[in-house]
Amino acid sequence: MDILSIVGVIVALAAILGGNILEGGHTESLVQLTAFVIVMGGTIGAILLQVQMNVFMRSMRMGLWVFVPPKFGSAAAIQRIVEWSNTARKEGLLGLEAIAEAEKDQFSSKGLQLLVDGSEPEVIRKILEVEVDVKEHHDTQAAKVYEGMGGYSPTIGIIGAVMGLIHVMNNLADPSKLGPGIAVAFVATIYGVGMANLFFLPIASKLKAIIHQQTQYREMVVEGIISIAEGENPRNIETKLQGYLH
Repeated sequence: MDILSIVGVIVALAAILGGNILEGGHTESLVQLTAFVIVMGGTIGAILLQVQMNVFMRSMRMGLWVFVPPKFGSAAAIQRIVEWSNTARKEGLLGLEAIAEAEKDQFSSKGLQLLVDGSEPEVIRKILEVEVDVKEHHDTQAAKVYEGMGGYSPTIGIIGAVMGLIHVMNNLADPSKLGPGIAVAFVATIYGVGMANLFFLPIASKLKAIIHQQTQYREMVVEGIISIAEGENPRNIETKLQGYLH
């Protein structure tokens, strides 16, 4: 659980709602279903037009990473790689076959299997780097969905504001309808700008940071497996890989 994300959401909402109350405003005045429907519906519709469905669905699943990020365990992974290296030196590369089958991380398992199959170091590097690049590309495309929503929602908020003002202009003869129309106009703008800067854009940035960490983790695994293939000393491998921890 990422406590910082939870605290960030609470602090942001508390600051805005608290500031509204300090100015003498009422929280109920910020709750406008019509404005919410316009902004959220328009934003989601625009992003669905921009991306493919599989990218959109992946972005929704990845959104949970903001609060429950995947665990990489780089230090533990280094120790496992050193153990693999010791096994390879004692039993040969075929001694890694059972370890490859038992390894839970599919990426590491694939690398170990390539070692067991006797693939050349450069061949292993090319195969694994392709998977690293493709995985990073797909995840980044999913993160950009939130970036796109952050770009669209303020504009959709302005559309909602204009719609509210049009409603006001059409009802100038009926003062009872002026208040709701003006409320929708201003609240739609708040929703559009607020959701972009408090949620969509920060989520996109955090997901990109997590993707970067994930890519570094996989690059570390690749470097470790290549070092084993080249027959490097386990102690040297450990020293080299510890550079990824900083």
